[in-house]
Amino acid sequence: MFRRDFEYRLPPDLIAQRPSDRRGDARLLCVDGAGGPLRDGTFRELPDLLRAGDLLVFNDTRVIPARLHARKPSGGRVELLVERVIGTDHARARLRASKAPAPGTALTLEDGTRVMVGAREGDAYPLRFEGARPVSELLEAIGHVPLPPYIRRPDTGADRERYQTVYARHLGAIAAPTAGLHFDVTLLERLRERGVDSAFVT
Repeated sequence: MFRRDFEYRLPPDLIAQRPSDRRGDARLLCVDGAGGPLRDGTFRELPDLLRAGDLLVFNDTRVIPARLHARKPSGGRVELLVERVIGTDHARARLRASKAPAPGTALTLEDGTRVMVGAREGDAYPLRFEGARPVSELLEAIGHVPLPPYIRRPDTGADRERYQTVYARHLGAIAAPTAGLHFDVTLLERLRERGVDSAFVT
């Protein structure tokens, strides 16, 4: 098996930029066994495709609003994607800007909080936040939902709920486990009634 076997052209106009109004209404491609016919269905049909004793494993991580917008002293824009919070005033983040800020640069967030940039370490930068609020509280207050890169629009308030699974428990992810976004409470109950087992990982 080669990676090229999985390459295909996906027309951009077929990539949904907003989720379905109801989680289970997403499209589901069904394959009947190895090499069997393909059928276009909806995710709501999943319980009818599984049997008692089948196991579904769910990632119960909760997405944090890890994207921050800042400005350099020059006024240039910088986007910060916080990958890890370290203590109350430090974090590690990927930065996106027309020109990477030099170590020692003070960035200013939307709420006026200053962020000191350290020397790049691999793909990320160490950051020190100068403010009264811990980084985790700051993210909740002014952070943006880190939408997948194929979503070409700004995030909205509704995304905080829609890019979170209904079973999310443990805070810490910067990306939603996207396959799980299609499950709603009713669908999970139907799976339980059918005898489909579930397990959770973080």
